[in-house]
Amino acid sequence: MGQVQTRCGRIWYSEYGQGFPLVLLHANLCDHHDFEPIIPSLAERYRVIALDWPWHGQSDSPAPPIEAGAGLFADVLEDVVEELDLLAAVFIGSSVGGFTAARLAIMHPEHVAGLVLVNSGGFIPTNLITRTFSKLMGTPVINRVLLPGFMRAAMRPRSDNDRAIVGRVAARASTREGTSTCAALWRSFARDEHDLRPRAAQLLTPTMIVWGTKDIGLPLRVGRATHAAISGSHLETFNTGHMAFSSDPERFLCLVLPFIASVAQMAEAAPQFES
Repeated sequence: MGQVQTRCGRIWYSEYGQGFPLVLLHANLCDHHDFEPIIPSLAERYRVIALDWPWHGQSDSPAPPIEAGAGLFADVLEDVVEELDLLAAVFIGSSVGGFTAARLAIMHPEHVAGLVLVNSGGFIPTNLITRTFSKLMGTPVINRVLLPGFMRAAMRPRSDNDRAIVGRVAARASTREGTSTCAALWRSFARDEHDLRPRAAQLLTPTMIVWGTKDIGLPLRVGRATHAAISGSHLETFNTGHMAFSSDPERFLCLVLPFIASVAQMAEAAPQFES
């Protein structure tokens, strides 16, 4: 594993393979191990970087008053990209990881050759119900009680890796730090900064949206809204829960690998990449 220094301390990442860079960004209370079913195939052709967010995996846990949040994670991603000198990469973002990748593409498009957004945040139509639920899950006591069952329902686990993810999330949710981190992230989902729709017209990066239709937390209507918000994007649906790359890795790779090859070829032909 490697590490980079960011505004939230050290971020640890695992690196595999060589070639055009791919960056894998995990969901709330998860870690880079979520992507293990697809990493070997990706690493056969590309340089794969799978990081752990602050408070997750082996990365640092900043002390209060700093608290976890989607916007903060997006800031940290900017630091990681700069520290690793990633001129252009494809970002595969799961849930809050999708939000961070999409924000990077809006604010620093020169670093993003392509996006694969998997049941992603950032483009969720907001209303009283969604904001209330985010604030409810943002209450640590409630979060600790509800999260394990909610995660199982959102994941609809059907593979060994799915079950391992649910187990890791449940274990972390049972700790004081895990509850605090998860609740803080949920609170951040209700903030205006988590809504990228007003800036969606600035997102011109080639984008594939992958959506598991059995996800109760981010149902298909959110995937369709994300697709509608991002001009030129392509939507693929899976009969899975929150993480299609874990539940159906073979189909995920079948669809995503040609997309990555296409955008990598375009990026490598660009003058700034050659220089």
